[in-house]
Amino acid sequence: MTEIIVYYSLVILLIILNGISWTSTLFMFPGNWGITAFSSLFYFYYSENLNRNLHTETIVTLVALAIAGELIELLAGAWGAGKQGASRRAMMLAVAGTMVGSIFGTAAGIPVPIIGPIIGALGGGVLGAFAGAYLGESWKGRDEAQRISVGKGAMIGRLIGTFGKLIVGAIMFVLVPCDLFFF
Repeated sequence: MTEIIVYYSLVILLIILNGISWTSTLFMFPGNWGITAFSSLFYFYYSENLNRNLHTETIVTLVALAIAGELIELLAGAWGAGKQGASRRAMMLAVAGTMVGSIFGTAAGIPVPIIGPIIGALGGGVLGAFAGAYLGESWKGRDEAQRISVGKGAMIGRLIGTFGKLIVGAIMFVLVPCDLFFF
């Protein structure tokens, strides 16, 4: 009986940690890798006496999905700015702007409980991508129309990449309890 209580307590803890990891993706943290790490720890260290552990195939799938999420985020961001003819400098500054914007957006959203920091991080990241790309194109000596075009492309790419990564993370988040309870 005690083993079952410990098992389900650890399952609940795993689900909570995976949920926090998934949410952290909005704040530019590697949340999908957090889901993979916590689930892998559960897989490797939990006693298999009850035959209710995660399957090896699930862990391999989590790793593959985490890689896919990173690729989606990277390719969407690069696609958005690159489609508008962005320079490498603009792309690099768009990434830096995303990080800085997410931090400031999170801080600005703190007065609104729970949802404020999430919206702030996403909005700040998108605006930071625009600002970074715009600055990069300004530095390069491009005209105003080109700077705005590249900034918009970086902003749209960032949104697409973030939502793509969140969708992959949601799949990962659901996969773990499905494996634990149903397979």
